[in-house]
Amino acid sequence: MAALPPGWTVHFMETLSDGSGDGAGEASDELLGAVRHARVYMGYGIPPEVLKHGTRLEWVHSGAAGVGSSLHPPMLDRDVMFTNSAGIHAVPMAETVTAMILHFARGLDVAIRAQREGRWAAPEFWAADAPVTELSASTVGVIGFGGIGREVAARAAAMGARVVGVRRGGAAGRGGAVGHGHPAGRIDVGSGPAALDRAISASDFLVLTLPETAETVRLMNRERLKSMKPGAVLINVARGRLVDEDALLEALDTGRLRGVGVDVFVTEPLPSGHPFYRHPRVLMTPHVSATTRGFWERQTELITDNIGRFSRGEALRNLVDKRAGY
Repeated sequence: MAALPPGWTVHFMETLSDGSGDGAGEASDELLGAVRHARVYMGYGIPPEVLKHGTRLEWVHSGAAGVGSSLHPPMLDRDVMFTNSAGIHAVPMAETVTAMILHFARGLDVAIRAQREGRWAAPEFWAADAPVTELSASTVGVIGFGGIGREVAARAAAMGARVVGVRRGGAAGRGGAVGHGHPAGRIDVGSGPAALDRAISASDFLVLTLPETAETVRLMNRERLKSMKPGAVLINVARGRLVDEDALLEALDTGRLRGVGVDVFVTEPLPSGHPFYRHPRVLMTPHVSATTRGFWERQTELITDNIGRFSRGEALRNLVDKRAGY
């Protein structure tokens, strides 16, 4: 409350809110009554009813990073500023990605499987075709070079990997201020179809950290999965619909891909009995890669900073481009 400008009043809602995914669930009658005279709304996602009833709203903020479920006609038709919480999830998500990479690079899946079966698996690690490598001898592709992608790249480069990044626009480059103190020159970033094709075909570990838009749905289709390096690993912590799951299962079943680390799915919760649950080449987490005890500290800092900016008429952090979809 001390961070509020003079004259501000905050109405705290006590109704349940769903912070999973993009948010934007149903709005209660209590909430709709509260937004009628509000200038600012903050929640997990922005239900369309909030904008229909909140005719005086000037700024809405979502505590989620994804915005797909909030980009409905009332949002697109209104001249209201929309911010999200992209970036505050970057550190824990990058650490989850790093753990998934090392899980496959160091053969932890082999060790865990042998442990469950009561076997001493040393011969499997000594074999000439053992699926064990060093990250410093690998190429990590990062598709989506925003806050999360930069943190992934920083960690991979710090462990000696070559990183090939792909972003939507902007000039290509090497090194630069990416993440926290990465070794200059080990990160190459490009944009456009050629850069995307290069990252897919060259990567030993291909990481998806880009938003879901009309252009990125099924980005990793059957054709692109086939163009990945044999024995590569795909890691998806972005959105489930970026990947053709049926084609991915085929690539895993045939052994073309070493494995997949996946935190997001086309259908969530993932239905009981889905092949991912028992597949030996799948490492999955239930859409929790961003979970951290540091969430509220980062969220509070973003919100209070933006409240100050809003009250002073300054540009807000994390403004969403509603037409671009992120």
